[in-house]
Amino acid sequence: MHFFWKPYKSDVTSFIEELKAKKPTLEDEQRSGRGLLWDRAIDREAQARYRQARVPQQPYVYYQNSSD
Repeated sequence: MHFFWKPYKSDVTSFIEELKAKKPTLEDEQRSGRGLLWDRAIDREAQARYRQARVPQQPYVYYQNSSD
């Protein structure tokens, strides 16, 4: 090992660390934003109705069925 060796840190890692140092509430804001879009309760009954109403797709969608 060299005496002047420093561990490598990418530009992206440096940028993210600098961003977090400037705005310490960033991670909490990201988590609350995620809660708005992704962390929601699932309506199991509605999901079951959607599955029942689904029309199966033909293997080749551009094929014109002669029985139509």
